[in-house]
Amino acid sequence: MKIKRQVTRWQVNSRARIQLERDDFHDCTLSDISLKGCKLCLEAKLPRNRRFELLLILSDEHKIEVEAWVCWHKTIEEQEIYGLYFSRVRDSERDKLYKSVSNIFPEEVNRQRWEGGVTMEDASFSDRRIFERFSVKMPLKYLGIGAGHEGEAETIDVSAKGMGLIAKQALPLHTALELWLNIPDKGEPLYARGEVVWSRPAAEGGHRLGISLEKADLMGMSRVLRTI
Repeated sequence: MKIKRQVTRWQVNSRARIQLERDDFHDCTLSDISLKGCKLCLEAKLPRNRRFELLLILSDEHKIEVEAWVCWHKTIEEQEIYGLYFSRVRDSERDKLYKSVSNIFPEEVNRQRWEGGVTMEDASFSDRRIFERFSVKMPLKYLGIGAGHEGEAETIDVSAKGMGLIAKQALPLHTALELWLNIPDKGEPLYARGEVVWSRPAAEGGHRLGISLEKADLMGMSRVLRTI
């Protein structure tokens, strides 16, 4: 069986600074970072529902410029905690990011290598969990594209790139679906297209399905998170 490898997330837990859109500087704690995103804790609020330019300052010598998007956000004891997805990173900045982490946190990089983590040479492999998954139950309807499958299901967890479902009937692998997720925010159902990537019987009855979405829906994920 071919196993897809994930982009390594380095657990650095270090003080850092960020600059937003070439304007304000903010001190923060960088919990973890990868070539695809990072987790930050700070007092300031970051822009929501849009992409923004971010300068991540790990030290005076190590600064990385990226375009970022807030995937998820929590407030704990007056601290704002953000999960950021790097929506655009130039190749030169990706190389700088990896070298910066290697220079500043060599023990963490060596630990990941020892445990079979992904190196810069493996960065072309897709990270199947770029986005945080949240456990949430919401009803949805689906329609098989060209296959005639039609039914209702309930989400188990959702992210901007996929979702887990409980459905009454099993669906074949690689079935292409149109999906309408009923978000309890008085708005229209969230429309998406996806593909069944795994399926198995559920202990509580019915079938559990794993759906990979055709494209990351960051705006839709923001709607979901506001209802949790």
